[in-house]
Amino acid sequence: MKVLTVATRGGELAIAQTEIVSSLLKKIHPGLLVKIRKITTRGDRDRRTALWHLKDTGFFTSKLEDALLAADADFAVHSFKDLPTRHRDGLTITAVCQRQFAEDCLIAADSVTSIEHLPHAAKIGTSSLRRAAQLRYIRADLQPTDIRGNVLTRIKRLQEGKFDAIVLARAGMERLSQTDKISFCFDPTEFIPAPAQGALAIQTRTDDSRTCQLIAAIDDQKIRTVTFAERQVLVTMRCGCHAPVGAFAKIAGDDIKITAFISDLQGKNFIKREITGPTVQAESLAENIAKQLLSSGGSKILEALER
Repeated sequence: MKVLTVATRGGELAIAQTEIVSSLLKKIHPGLLVKIRKITTRGDRDRRTALWHLKDTGFFTSKLEDALLAADADFAVHSFKDLPTRHRDGLTITAVCQRQFAEDCLIAADSVTSIEHLPHAAKIGTSSLRRAAQLRYIRADLQPTDIRGNVLTRIKRLQEGKFDAIVLARAGMERLSQTDKISFCFDPTEFIPAPAQGALAIQTRTDDSRTCQLIAAIDDQKIRTVTFAERQVLVTMRCGCHAPVGAFAKIAGDDIKITAFISDLQGKNFIKREITGPTVQAESLAENIAKQLLSSGGSKILEALER
């Protein structure tokens, strides 16, 4: 019997995602046994600091990578959007999978079917500058307010009356069977998600050929292509995953369409671009749209954020 140890965060969503990956592996490799090793990350310990105040990377992932490099685990399951774009030496993303839902969704205290139905100056819980900037761009009166904690904790805080609504990734709501609480989902080409949002990334040691071979069996090439294109926007712009930047790519036939934006924090200088071309040129198309954003004012936005 083949036995693999997986490193994962200990929250409900992380465990649910790890179990999804484990099930996929067991279907392809009958007799495989997967042991879960729960690891507490800096992001799990620090529930007070707003994510946009963090200057370092790997807030939710570095401890899992440490476990891999120390051979305390054979592979790690990450929410792909949380992984820094700069890979650590000795590690590789062996599989990318399970991206049925890339979009964000809104959960409101009262019954609403669109963002226009929210009350004036509604208090919206979010830990993302990307979401906050887009909310302000759509409606300048809205008040994005920092919220931390896992999905269920955030829903509880909404139910306690601390917010008028919260914005979360739809994928997390789906995986936790909380879809009945969703008021509406955003169009990902209009309210642009974080690069690679919704996808799962499975990381292994580059020198562990046996595990790499087992994990590679669940890699989805189409999902890999679109998520790597989205992340290339961040790479080219040289900005972190907490910047007010979003990217969404979709394949149609032989072509890929990439939509991306950057904004100032108030949503007043909102720069959005789209590009379409052959899927085989996905990386160069992503670089192209990122350079368009930078030359159209994005560079000045990033400089202001770094001050």
